[in-house]
Amino acid sequence: MINRKKIIKILGIAVLVILALGLIGFITINTGDLPSYEVEQIDLQVERTPERVERGKKLALMLCANCHKSTETGALTGTRMHDAPPEFGEIHAPNITQDRTHGIGDWTDGELLYLLRTGVKRDGRYAPPYMAKFPTMADEDLYSLIAFLRSDDPLVAADPTPDRPSNPFFLTKLLCKVAWKPFPLPNEPIARPDTSDRLALGKYLAHNLDCFSCHSADFKTNNFLVPEQSPGYFGGGNKPLNREGQVVLTSNLTPDPETGIGKWSEEAFIKAVKYGLKEGAPALQYPMTPYTALSDAEAGAIFHYLKTIPPIVNKVERTVEAGY
Repeated sequence: MINRKKIIKILGIAVLVILALGLIGFITINTGDLPSYEVEQIDLQVERTPERVERGKKLALMLCANCHKSTETGALTGTRMHDAPPEFGEIHAPNITQDRTHGIGDWTDGELLYLLRTGVKRDGRYAPPYMAKFPTMADEDLYSLIAFLRSDDPLVAADPTPDRPSNPFFLTKLLCKVAWKPFPLPNEPIARPDTSDRLALGKYLAHNLDCFSCHSADFKTNNFLVPEQSPGYFGGGNKPLNREGQVVLTSNLTPDPETGIGKWSEEAFIKAVKYGLKEGAPALQYPMTPYTALSDAEAGAIFHYLKTIPPIVNKVERTVEAGY
């Protein structure tokens, strides 16, 4: 008969070993840096046409300015991302002006494209998911973004404001090692949808303006390669923060008639998204800001697409004046 004391001793030792290994793993990950990867060199020279610069500025105002525009400099010199979930750490968006020391002035077009597509910087360091990446964005739209970043617009003119380093917490470092990985470069060219196809245009904008990322269930479980497979796709309830550090639950944008936008009109949706108004009252709250750069046709196309996705019954209580 096996000695009970011996069994208890063996189990105790096993538990101690597991705890020790867990502690070693925690210390190793927590004191380490984010992972690095090999960088593929891309030979690219984007032609800076007025049309591309104009399109790129429109995209940058919707995709970049919220995180990178400083209230102190008025340019894309970086700022703290107050809306990042607190478990990710203290996150600062970097300077992306044309300054060659503190910005991206000495980056090549190929390096910028590689970062925007994959999330890997030119030195191989991985940029976690709180930096927007565009694995499914049309090539021409990415070229437009790059053309704008190279333009003489005051938003991106060289500014020597130094970056403030981010302080990613253990969860971010762990997820970057086990779950969040760089995206692959597309195997084929990606074209912009025909603007006459409202459904295709709305889907493209809803995905590539990062709408699904905030309005699905959780930043940590979003699927950026196939957004429709994100848990709680457009069902709301995600938990970004406002500037005061308060959770602002995101709205349910599925066509459920009671808890989503099933009873909304297209006109009401456009007013909310473009101007932040709902029946004459504020409809939006930071981190959601009015997308004034969208045309009515584009905002209407997003609404048209959202009305076609599977409804999710998820009543999201407004946080102060958040949501629409």
